Amino acid sequence: MKYLFANWKMYLGVKESVALAKTIVAMTRKIQKNNLRLALFPTSLAFTDVVSVCKGSRVAVGGQNCAWTPAGAYTGAVSAQMFRDAGAAYMIVGHSERRHIFGERDSDVRKKIDACLSAGIIPIICIGETREERENGKRQYRLKKQLMSACQGLDVKDNEIIIAYEPVWAIGTGDACAPADTDDVHGWIAHELRSYTSAQVPILYGGSVDAENVHNYLALGTVHGLLVGTASTKKESLAAIFRAARV
Repeated sequence: MKYLFANWKMYLGVKESVALAKTIVAMTRKIQKNNLRLALFPTSLAFTDVVSVCKGSRVAVGGQNCAWTPAGAYTGAVSAQMFRDAGAAYMIVGHSERRHIFGERDSDVRKKIDACLSAGIIPIICIGETREERENGKRQYRLKKQLMSACQGLDVKDNEIIIAYEPVWAIGTGDACAPADTDDVHGWIAHELRSYTSAQVPILYGGSVDAENVHNYLALGTVHGLLVGTASTKKESLAAIFRAARV
């Protein structure tokens, strides 16, 4: 099974999201492979419209972020349960932009993971190190800490989770992680995950993914899919990614 997930961040409005979703649904009708999972992650404003476009297709829809409580006096927040009721299959949790720009802590990420599992949503748990941590030999320390907080004591026997390795230094910079380096890190992550669960946990890569490197990543046995950001927000580049992925 391979995964191709498109995180549209805060780039597309409602009309743009609907138009691109229609294009993607049309593309998937030509896909012959059944071992590919596809999902779109629009903004909260465009979410229900994109769900309507994707209904009955092989394209799932997920949320970019959620609150950790099911309901309450939390102005501006949307809970995992509300996303699930609206049609979400997945939820991005702990993206580096949430951690480094909005100040989310490992403990906040864990509460959101628990909320997603309680709501029946598959969390995509993002982990990654900064450039400084990488250059100072602290990559494994940072990833281990994030994995421990996310997975220790987590009941994944009857629930599915996904890990997304997204090195902070590669996101939106054009400085993608070299495939050989990615292979090493993903292998290390898979080994670490055995400390917490015997379940087979998919590990995705994200960080400056484009049509030029997508096939190199998907060809790695340790990479089970891709979480694509900016390159997934334009029809031309996304179509090129589809072709490069040989789907």
